[in-house]
Amino acid sequence: MLKFENLSLKYGSFLALDQVNLHADQGELVVLLGANGAGKSSMFLTASGIHKATAGSITWQGQELLGKKPSAIVQSGLVQCPEGRKLFAQMSVRKNLELGAYVHRSDPGPSQKTLEEVFTLFPILRDKQHDPAGSLSGGQQQMVAIGRAMMGRPKVLLLDEPSLGLAPLVIKQMFEVIQRINQAGTTVLLAEQNAYAALKIAHRAYVLESGRIVREGLPAELLADDFIRKAYIGA
Repeated sequence: MLKFENLSLKYGSFLALDQVNLHADQGELVVLLGANGAGKSSMFLTASGIHKATAGSITWQGQELLGKKPSAIVQSGLVQCPEGRKLFAQMSVRKNLELGAYVHRSDPGPSQKTLEEVFTLFPILRDKQHDPAGSLSGGQQQMVAIGRAMMGRPKVLLLDEPSLGLAPLVIKQMFEVIQRINQAGTTVLLAEQNAYAALKIAHRAYVLESGRIVREGLPAELLADDFIRKAYIGA
C-alpha cells in the first residue's frame, strides 16, 4: 500500500499541501482530481523525493519514503511520470526510454525485456526509436514519457496529467493504455483534470482543492456529485 498521512508542504509561507490523507492499495488505479495549483504535482514531487515535506509521512510497503533519495525511491518501485513530459528533445526516443532504466544499470538484462514491453504498449515508438524525441507529436511524446517511467520497473506508477494538451481521440487511447498497465499488475495513482475520462477507468478517486482533500469515493459516487459535475465535468 502507498499511504499519505497528514502530509503538509510549504513553499516559503505558502501552504501547498495541508494534512493530506490518501492511500492506494496494491493493484488499484486511484485518481486524484484537481485544477491547476490544487497541489497534485506537489504531492507527487514530495513522494518522489524532490520536495521536502513540512509534516506527515508517505509510506510504501510499510517503509517511510520521506528523507530517501529520489534514486532510492525509484529502486523501491515507486516511479513518477511528470507533468509536461520532461523529455530530452534532441536525444532519440530510444535513449530517452533507456534513461528510465538508469537506476537498474547494473542489471541491464531485464531492461531489454522491459523495452520490448514498452514497444508492445506503444508500437509506434519502435518505428520511431531512432528519431529525436522532440520531433514527435504531443501524443507520441507522452507515450515516450510513460514508456520511460515503465523502464524504471514500477510497482507504483505516479502519472501527472498525462492527458494535458492532447486531442480527445489520443486521450482515449492513452487512458486505455494506462488501464492496461494497471490490469497487468502495476498500482497507478493518476493526477488529472479530465475528470470524466479518468473516473471511467478508476477504482477510487479523491478530489484535491487548495492543498486539501475535499471529496473521496467510488467513481460512480463522484460522477453523481453535483459539485464534481459542475466543477470538473461542466454538467
